[in-house]
Amino acid sequence: MRLLVVEDNSRLSALLLKLLTKHGYAVDVAPDVATARDAVRSATYNLIVLDLGLPDEDGSLLLQSLRRQDIHLPVLVISARTDLARRVRTLDDGADDYLVKPFSPDELMARIRAILRRPHQTLDALLTAGNLTLDTGCLALSISGATVEMARREVTVLTALMRAQGRLVPRRSLEEAVYSFDAEVTPNAMEAAVSRVRRKLEQHGATVTITTMRGLGYILAENA
Repeated sequence: MRLLVVEDNSRLSALLLKLLTKHGYAVDVAPDVATARDAVRSATYNLIVLDLGLPDEDGSLLLQSLRRQDIHLPVLVISARTDLARRVRTLDDGADDYLVKPFSPDELMARIRAILRRPHQTLDALLTAGNLTLDTGCLALSISGATVEMARREVTVLTALMRAQGRLVPRRSLEEAVYSFDAEVTPNAMEAAVSRVRRKLEQHGATVTITTMRGLGYILAENA
């Protein structure tokens, strides 16, 4: 899953980047509203962590513009502003949650997981393909009812392929879902990630196959 952190405090943004990356998320960081707008236009995100006190505009203006455009991208606001009226107004503007600074890293991660578990925020919360069932809320995969352990990045790859079951997923689209803008992605990194997913599916008797279309992308489909 890919997250956008909109925070102008370089120390805090670095800490958030480290924390979220440690938990397996692909993370981009924007220091102001203008950069955040460009990022949202350029990539697909699962959630935005948004500060309100930004140098060019108030973060609430970004939130309001997203909702006016009918963009229902989940937004978790983090702010040092503690007054009740502001918190209520921000939630009414369309924020999915509001976390007051300073906050515990554990609480931040718990709130992110809670938002991403919401079915209306995660498209289909439960994906199926052949004998695979993937709960996108808790990132749990089962094959023929048995739980299969997968790294978060592998689950992200599988989620994108299952959502497009039977259709080609361009390599570029898959890379954007898995890696942040500044990630150093080697030429064979995506192929290696897909190979790991394919190997685990085969080991556990999956009735689907991931086919590599050279130079184009990947297709997940049920076995003939």
